[in-house]
Amino acid sequence: MTWSLRPAEPADIEPLADLRAEVMRADLTRLGRYDDHRVRQRLRDAFTPSHTSIIEIAAALAGSITLRPAADRHWLEHFYLAPQHQGQGLGSAILARARHATVSLIVLQGSPARRLYERHGFRYESEDPIDVTMTRQPL
Repeated sequence: MTWSLRPAEPADIEPLADLRAEVMRADLTRLGRYDDHRVRQRLRDAFTPSHTSIIEIAAALAGSITLRPAADRHWLEHFYLAPQHQGQGLGSAILARARHATVSLIVLQGSPARRLYERHGFRYESEDPIDVTMTRQPL
């Protein structure tokens, strides 16, 4: 599969909000926390095009990834892959590129994505009833 990254633009916000709702629906429903408006609004409120890359396959939206810099690490946020592109190695290929800094992320309790993050060196840091925080040190 050939894929590419391009810088996000303000016009990407609504397609990404829809993608987030689609990708997170099952886990948020399982946790009793799915709200169609809220799941989209959380992306709108946090969307920062300057830190976000759009993942494309054949010039079509396949996902997104945000690496937001902080004082002592980067936060991996809004990493979504369209369902038809999951389980094919795309997430692994993208995560393999960001190995130069300490990276932390938050994953929903029970999400299958946690296994992907663990395979790529992310380790448990803390949790609450909804979220698990994980961190990976640079190579």
